[in-house]
Amino acid sequence: MAVLGQNPDMLTRKIKLCHINAHITCRLCDGYLIDATTVTECLHTFCRSCLVKYLEENNTCPTCRIVIHQSHPLQYIGHDRTMQDIVYKLVPGLQEAEIKKQREFYQKLGMEVPGDIKGELCNMKTHLDQRNGDTKSEETANKEAGEEKPEEDNDYHRSDEQVSICLECNSSKLRGLKRKWIRCSAQATVLHLKKFIAKKLNLTSFNELDILCNEEILGKDHTLKFVVVTRWRFKKSPLLLHYRPKMDLL
Repeated sequence: MAVLGQNPDMLTRKIKLCHINAHITCRLCDGYLIDATTVTECLHTFCRSCLVKYLEENNTCPTCRIVIHQSHPLQYIGHDRTMQDIVYKLVPGLQEAEIKKQREFYQKLGMEVPGDIKGELCNMKTHLDQRNGDTKSEETANKEAGEEKPEEDNDYHRSDEQVSICLECNSSKLRGLKRKWIRCSAQATVLHLKKFIAKKLNLTSFNELDILCNEEILGKDHTLKFVVVTRWRFKKSPLLLHYRPKMDLL
């Protein structure tokens, strides 16, 4: 406990980054965590790409060897935004370097840089400008904000990377959607799709639904980007998903 009247500087202790590296690095690649992903069964964290690749041939945690799930371990891992934020704050230049790598990767393939990466680049530049004292006058900032406002009002997806989806019903107990082709943010989750379908079909609860890809039930917290990377790799758009009642095994 702090003692009243004690010098605050005496309560501050500096810790070297090397002393906490074991807590912010991936056991699979020995690098700092990128797109940190945590196993829900044991709470051990790894880089998403490392963990997904590992779980293609294994069903246990790489650290403690606990069985994540006998047949569908990928449904029991989740993005750990808090851990990733901590890593980026602790390791100087890591976030900037990773965003630069991603941008160069897309440019090398001749592909458009996804909107979420562009957004990170803009936020990073603004942060660096403010840190260096290179801030704009309030009048200029307000003027630019006014000019950009109409674009923001029309951009309901915040310039995110987009995913095209075809939603098919594979049960006789439910009707098909009138418009089964949709396009939405890659950051949307399976839970968002469940709520969307439930609303369109006037169901009492979205919990009555299962959504499947390649005949595998998808976890509600999976983002569409994750589904595309892990279950629709090298396949042509759109991403084909099926929905059915939870207890319907047909």
